[in-house]
Amino acid sequence: MEFIHKLVVQLNDLVWGVPMLVLILGTGMFLMVMLKGMPILRIALGFRLMWRGRAKEAASSGHVSPFQALMTGLSATVGTGNIAGVATAIFLGGPGALFWMWCTALVGMATKYSEIVLAVHYRDVDANGECSGGPMYAIKNGLGRSWHWLGFVFAVFGGLAGFGIGNMVQSNSMAEVIKTTFGVEHWITGAITTAIVALVVLGGIKRIAKVASSLVPFMCIGYIVMSVVVLVLYASQLLAAFGLIFTHAFTPVAATGGFAGAAVMMAIQYGVARGIFSNEAGLGTAGIAQAAAATNSPVRSGLIGMIGTFIDTIVICTMTGLVIVCTGVWDSGERGASLSSAAFEFALPGVGSYLLALALIIFTFTTILGWSYYGERCWMYLVGKKAILPFRVLWVLAVFGGAVFQLDFVWLLADTLNALMAIPNLISLLLLSPVVFKLTKDYFEINRSGY
Repeated sequence: MEFIHKLVVQLNDLVWGVPMLVLILGTGMFLMVMLKGMPILRIALGFRLMWRGRAKEAASSGHVSPFQALMTGLSATVGTGNIAGVATAIFLGGPGALFWMWCTALVGMATKYSEIVLAVHYRDVDANGECSGGPMYAIKNGLGRSWHWLGFVFAVFGGLAGFGIGNMVQSNSMAEVIKTTFGVEHWITGAITTAIVALVVLGGIKRIAKVASSLVPFMCIGYIVMSVVVLVLYASQLLAAFGLIFTHAFTPVAATGGFAGAAVMMAIQYGVARGIFSNEAGLGTAGIAQAAAATNSPVRSGLIGMIGTFIDTIVICTMTGLVIVCTGVWDSGERGASLSSAAFEFALPGVGSYLLALALIIFTFTTILGWSYYGERCWMYLVGKKAILPFRVLWVLAVFGGAVFQLDFVWLLADTLNALMAIPNLISLLLLSPVVFKLTKDYFEINRSGY
């Protein structure tokens, strides 16, 4: 077992190392340049389409609205990465890591836009009008038979990674924070969470999307408001905080307090890695959710879906990062969720840690829901519709297992598989990028206003 553990550690260091980060960022930069900056220039349009997307488009396939599909995608991405991931990046790379998270998000918008355009364009629609899409379907329907193995590889990695990073790790984090903050035993949290997840997941994408579209806006707005309250209290530190972020993005951070110091390369590496972990741009998952939307335009779906990256990283991760830096606890020696908790508790004594715990609980719960659909579509691609019910049952049971067991190795393995999903997805993005460019050009030539 020790040999396997060391092997996975080495593989994890490789797949989350500099070459992978360069590949993900390089792909995003290529897509952004070829799209002539459209994802950034059309952010406002994306928000308008998101608001209009609350209703299903007429004469279109799919069972959920574009807005519900976006909320399902956001439910999976807005999670521990927005709280613990940001704190970890700052702990290891210094305040400058937040700058590189922003860069990752901006180029990631082009990546996520392209993933979704291909997922919707190449999705499969069955006799009942149910849609299935994602990188595996884009590879199968867009690249031909000789590339089918690549879609199979993505589905295997996604189907396995989901049980770890999107399920057991999330329920474990939830149980741990509830035990630490409220004193509730892990098995009680596991049992209650399992029951609630079962009620939602066993109902399929319609129920998941309905819950996500109700819960995700509330949790995002609530977290932003909580963070803004802290930033108002520390408004005098905001300019200094931005100064630290921009300065240490390009210059090393000296050791101070409980902070061990960090080179510029560490700020880049951990900022990019945690940014990708949080918004999942490059992993291909968002296309799986958006492909279920009732829409007749891949480009409109892409414009709506790319907003998820902006909300996740540019807005929510930034809130966490600024709170940590403004309150001055970033060099306290705390790390992960404990660092974020210390920042909110320092700013809001007596209530800050409880509010953050509540946010983390909701974030992890919605991530379990969103990733359940990702995993289900992966296994359905591999085995067929007969896999759906057994998968949902196993998914629900895994929630309880995650809450009560130690998961250090599971976290490591899931993190590795999560990164491996990016490889087949990025290959297909590059090979099919001319399709994205053509669909985008044709759409905006016909729809000058973007609608």
